[in-house]
Formats: sequence, structure tokens, C-alpha cells
Amino acid sequence: MPSQRLLVVMAHPDDESFGPGGTLARYAHDGEVHLLCGTRGEVGVVDAHLLEGYSDIAELRTAELACAAGYLGLQAVEYLGYRDSGMAGSDTSRDPRCLAMAPQAEVTARIVTSMRLFRPQVVLTFDQYGGYGHPDHLAIHTATVAAFHAAGDATQFPDAGPPYAPQKLYFSVFSKRLMRGMVRVMRLIGRDPSKFGRNQDIDLAEIAGWEVPITTRIDVSPWYEARLAAARCHHSQGGGSGMWRPIPGPLRRRLLGTETFFRAYPEVAPGARAETDLFAGVRR
Repeated sequence: MPSQRLLVVMAHPDDESFGPGGTLARYAHDGEVHLLCGTRGEVGVVDAHLLEGYSDIAELRTAELACAAGYLGLQAVEYLGYRDSGMAGSDTSRDPRCLAMAPQAEVTARIVTSMRLFRPQVVLTFDQYGGYGHPDHLAIHTATVAAFHAAGDATQFPDAGPPYAPQKLYFSVFSKRLMRGMVRVMRLIGRDPSKFGRNQDIDLAEIAGWEVPITTRIDVSPWYEARLAAARCHHSQGGGSGMWRPIPGPLRRRLLGTETFFRAYPEVAPGARAETDLFAGVRR
């Protein structure tokens, strides 16, 4: 096995590229990165012309993730087999097949199985707010944290393979400073920050208050172009239309050149300097 193994657990195709894409590319270059994706993004909004040649949204978004995985250098992409829940309160979020409705123990067991098979030293997932509160992100966060602590315990999920305990757990996070500024500007120009996004179902004002400490900063500037290329693969979700185009080039490169994380386990000592490597202190 490669000496560095990172398991990333996300909810939808595009989470890996619009989030910690540069970090995934960096560690795929240095070792091996496996991605677990909870759903195939079945209820994502897609322009009709983009579906030409595809049987449905799930097939299109699966192809987009395969494209992104190539640019990021991911060694494997695995799906947990659930249906996209959509946003909280929607009819799709009550579908018994969706991730948000799945029993937590069942989702946890599937993640434990992957952990014991792949044997990663480091695991990465969403923070406790799910980034922006999406029900699938929250479900993945809860199940991944439970799986991280259960994988090394032989008494838990005995049918999931021989026990194996990953060493470090991280949450992908971002500073809310820029978002708070964006909220202020939106209010000044008469736009409602609580109705953001294509479907106006994202509350930026609420999200701006969900601050999670940053314990780790990863320099991903050498993988800047790879991250952009991976994001462009997710054309149906806006990645191909230049989602970062309004940001001037030099500022965009600076903003995307560093990705930030919270180390959930082991806990970071108060006052400790920020880490610059997810694998710092890992036993090989």
C-alpha cells in the first residue's frame, strides 16, 4: 500500500472539486486518495440541453465526477448508493431512498467497510454544519465521525471486515470573513442574503455565523489549475461557466491557493500553530 492514504467522504458529485479539490490533488500526487460519494446528485438542477446523451441527471453527474477524478488524480471513486435528498423541507428530502432518510447505523456501516478495506491514515469530510446546511452533508458528517471512531473496534460492525483505526480526522472548513462581507454588500444593494443560489434556498446570513476554527492550512497552489479543471467538469452545476470568474485572476489564485481544515481528532492543543500537512505526525 502507498505510505499515505486519504479517504474523503462527501455527499454529491462536485463536493470534492468545489470544496477541497486542491488538497485531494496534492495528496493523490503524494500517495493515494479514495473518494466515497453518498449520492449521484439525482435532484440537482440541470439545464435540459446538458442531458443530451444521458439517460438522466444521475448518469450525467456520475460522468462529471469521473471527469473531475481524472484531473484530481483520485485512485478510486465509490458510491454509497443513496439518492440525493435535495434541500431541507423539499419533497425529495422525504423520499425513503434518500440519504437524509437512511438509518445512520446503515450509512455508518458502509463507511466503516470502506475504512477497513482501504485502511486510510487520514479521513476528511464535512464540518458539523455540513458546509451550508444541506441534509446530505449533515448525514455524511454524522456517519463519517461515527465510522471513524467505530472502525478500529472489533465489537462494532463485525461483518464490515477486520478492525482498523484511522489516525486523524479532518473537516473541510472555510473562513466566514469573506462571506460576512458579501452579506453586507448584498444588503446594501437591496438583495436578500437569505435567498441565495439558483433556487434561492441558501441563507448566507445564517451560514456566515457558523464559524469553525481553522487548525490546518494546506498550500495547494501547485494544483490550482487541476482544481479549476476538475470544477469545470461539473458543467451542469455551474463549474463550467466560470463560477469564480467575477473574482480578479490574481485574487482568485490567492484565495484558491490555500485550503483550510479543522482537525477533529486528535484534538488540537490550545494555542498550537496551524498545521500545514494533513499527514503530519502520522505513523506510516
